Amino acid sequence: MEDRATLEHHAPRSLPLCAPESRPYLLAAAILASSLGFIDGSIVAIALPSIRVSLDATLLEAQWVSNGYLLTLSALILVGGATGDRFGLARVFGLGIALFVLASLACAFAPTATFLILARGVQGFAAAFMVPGSLALISRAYPNEERGRAIGIWAASAAVTSALGPILGGLVISAGGMDSWRWIFAVNLPLGALALFFLYSKVTQDPAQPERGLDIPGAIAATLGLGLFAWALSGAEHGNVPNMENLIAGAIGLAVIGIFLRIEARSPHPMMPLSLFRNRGFSAANLVAFCIYFSFSAVLMYLPMLLIGGWGLSAIATSAAYAPLSVFIALLSGLAGSLATRYGPTPLLIAGSLVLATGYAALAMVIPSQNFWYAVLPAMCFQGVGMALIVAPLSSQVMGSVEPHAGGTASGINNAVTRMAGLIAVAAMGSVVALQYGALDGPATYGQIMLDPGHTDASNAAFITVAWAASALCVISAVIAWFGGRVPVRT
Repeated sequence: MEDRATLEHHAPRSLPLCAPESRPYLLAAAILASSLGFIDGSIVAIALPSIRVSLDATLLEAQWVSNGYLLTLSALILVGGATGDRFGLARVFGLGIALFVLASLACAFAPTATFLILARGVQGFAAAFMVPGSLALISRAYPNEERGRAIGIWAASAAVTSALGPILGGLVISAGGMDSWRWIFAVNLPLGALALFFLYSKVTQDPAQPERGLDIPGAIAATLGLGLFAWALSGAEHGNVPNMENLIAGAIGLAVIGIFLRIEARSPHPMMPLSLFRNRGFSAANLVAFCIYFSFSAVLMYLPMLLIGGWGLSAIATSAAYAPLSVFIALLSGLAGSLATRYGPTPLLIAGSLVLATGYAALAMVIPSQNFWYAVLPAMCFQGVGMALIVAPLSSQVMGSVEPHAGGTASGINNAVTRMAGLIAVAAMGSVVALQYGALDGPATYGQIMLDPGHTDASNAAFITVAWAASALCVISAVIAWFGGRVPVRT
């Protein structure tokens, strides 16, 4: 009876969404939608100095232009995937795209920093239903024998567009005035419209699963808890230690996160099944992911602020810092995946973590030279190599640590952990930057565009602290990977 019920529960997922000749159009829709979500997560870092000038935004507001997006995305991405199963994959995916486009237009016309932060939060909410739907759409549209190739095309295309995003954004901002950052959001309109056209013109059936439960209490608790905790971490805006208000917010946030864990332990449909974390390999893989993406997010958030605001580099020159990431991932990720299959993911995770630690340490040491092309960019190459060694093996470790039937949930949790790491990194390192900068040059104006020796020296010192912290976390990641690798991985 249990096997029959399981088959009936999953039966609607086996129905094809479209005719075979329409599959490439749904693949294109998935690529466009996932690219929108990935690009908006990275391109804003390049635009933030211009946004601060245009909207007269503080450092704290600049942090929450990024974190408004990351908060709702990381807290809701798991329930977003389940919502697609519950109400119809194409239907929810399409609504996510439409809402994302509308929120992007609101971002483009934002009159104040507060309005932009709220619009970014809506963007993240929409992306939580759009991003998981892109891969699920391919899985439903393509049969098993063609699915691997389609997913490969999707992953490669998403990587290319994500890498090009900051470069194109740098070109737009460099070519226009201080308000040209608005175009990086407005461009989402034609891309989203094209994705919706492909989706709704080609989908022929979109079965729902009314019996599928949603963990709404868990989603609310996760959003509230993470939001309060991140707000508390980002409290040192003016170079002072967080005040009592931040400490209270942090304590309440931690308490709500505790409530979230209790909800997950008792929910009949948990968005994050805690039983998976009993597996030491799975827990270690997610700790590695948290450390790596915390470091990655912190550096890519605050490095452009330093280069543009402190050194006076153009946005297009600064966007070159992202180039090694895309180049080395494209060149080495396939080899890393093959090596992980042959030798296991642990050696690659350790090596990648140590390469990243070396790169961030080198970055900390070369910042005082203020030489981007011959010092900073070579140091960033370590980041590209390190991430290329880690991305595929990390997925292998996550998927190999759990039973096959739990693979989708495990992958979703790992995705949420990486987004959560970015959220906490931007908040926590923002306070570190503010405290370090404020100790040397008064009020925390890190990232503001001003050519002043005192401002530049204080900005350098603040970012160096971030780089050393990132390096230390990557060393910790290597240690965690070693302990986690002592657990056999399923093949």
